[in-house]
Amino acid sequence: MAKEQSFDIVSTVDMQEVDNAYQQTKKEIAQRYDLKGSGSSISLDKAGMSFEVLAPSDFVADQVIDVLSSKLVRRKIDLAAIKWGKPENASGGKVRKTARIVSGIDKDTAASISKDIRALKLKCKAQIEGDKLRVSSASRDTLQEVIAFLRDQDYGQPLQYVNYR
Repeated sequence: MAKEQSFDIVSTVDMQEVDNAYQQTKKEIAQRYDLKGSGSSISLDKAGMSFEVLAPSDFVADQVIDVLSSKLVRRKIDLAAIKWGKPENASGGKVRKTARIVSGIDKDTAASISKDIRALKLKCKAQIEGDKLRVSSASRDTLQEVIAFLRDQDYGQPLQYVNYR
């Protein structure tokens, strides 16, 4: 009898790298000539896993977001993990933009991934376990096919494939 092979599908973000990118962004905002005296600021809530950009205009807020995005990409953080909200008016005529950092796979996305795996008609099964999915099969080749299929799909967040055994 063949031993069951499996891997987990997770969506995680390295918060230390996000914090490093945030610190670099703060430093660049303080030093860059076009952002230095603009009154723009950025804050990171590690516990709530969110960013907040406060700027005098929508254009300046977008510049701060671009700086942050470049720092995140340089630190190998997928930008699909950052979900920016709509701009809001803040006190003093400023603009506030907030973003949440997506970590973990929610139930709807997990169900969608599981349904797509079943639609492949391969001999494997996908189980939802909290904020991750476990895919198991008797054949490693089948698992490789599932991973290749999922890499081509877009579920609105980055996926990692771990515990391949």
